Amino acid sequence: MTTDAKPSSRDRLLEAAATLTYAEGVGIGVEALCKAAGVSKRSMYQLFESKDELLAASLERRAAAAGRLLPEEDDARSPRERILHVFERLESQSVAPEFLGCPYLAVQIELKNPEHPASQVARRIKQGMTEFFRKEAERGGAGDPELLARQLVLLFDGASARAGIRADSLAGLIAPTVATLLDAAGMA
Repeated sequence: MTTDAKPSSRDRLLEAAATLTYAEGVGIGVEALCKAAGVSKRSMYQLFESKDELLAASLERRAAAAGRLLPEEDDARSPRERILHVFERLESQSVAPEFLGCPYLAVQIELKNPEHPASQVARRIKQGMTEFFRKEAERGGAGDPELLARQLVLLFDGASARAGIRADSLAGLIAPTVATLLDAAGMA
């Protein structure tokens, strides 16, 4: 006989924080987070020093899911194809009804405080994406890999935000735009 282990209070809080802050914003109250997780406020404060720490930890945990946007390290595709893969994934995710844009960008915009623990986690994750683009641009022979990486992140964030608020569809728009940037940077 097998029994499924119930997620721990910590896991339930992290999942509730990720889900609710993505759907409703970082202003979600502690009571709502605890209620969604089925955890008392006392338990939450035993597990996390503050709501801020809980938000940061939930973003950290979500980073593994964000990694699915990036190709695996051992992916044999060309640097150009690896970069395009990220935007193809964004395009496919953007049509889901629950898609609200990049959660890391949203946190940074909402919090406005770059020193907030969740802002710091979000910034580090976004810097990781920039670094991925820079490395691929360098491997692909881009004339200025640093500039191209910054342009690609700007495009990613703008496309994610516009798709998240349903202001635009990325279908037929994002891939040709990325290809134009890659061509202009000299990436074959």
